[in-house]
Amino acid sequence: MIAGLASTLPTALFKGLTTHGVPAANAHLAAGTPPVGNLFAAFLGYNPIAALLNGVKVPLSSLSSSDAATLTGKAFFPQLISEPFHAGLIIVFVTAAILSVIGAAASIAAGGKYMHVETARIKTVPHDEPVDAALSDV
Repeated sequence: MIAGLASTLPTALFKGLTTHGVPAANAHLAAGTPPVGNLFAAFLGYNPIAALLNGVKVPLSSLSSSDAATLTGKAFFPQLISEPFHAGLIIVFVTAAILSVIGAAASIAAGGKYMHVETARIKTVPHDEPVDAALSDV
């Protein structure tokens, strides 16, 4: 997942920020942040754009009110991360499929079904007889 986000999120973030009035140099710095934080923000339903902009010294007051409202709104970040998230999911599912095929091949190569066999007999006592306190010879 992280590999997919790391390969596509910086470009998407840069384009999205510059489209809404963030200077290119600052947008480049924001796009260079690790994608893990953005991934967790997406899972938690949090929009990290205001924090990203604050981290690269772009106060929201320096942007137009419509751009600031768009960047910090509920729709911008989910739309921004959807394509990079999709790329990450493709990597995850392809990897899972490959590992499943490898596991199936290893299982086939291992031979027949493994059955555990008891080697020692367990001494049983009917319910109506008293049980000796001595240890069994098992």
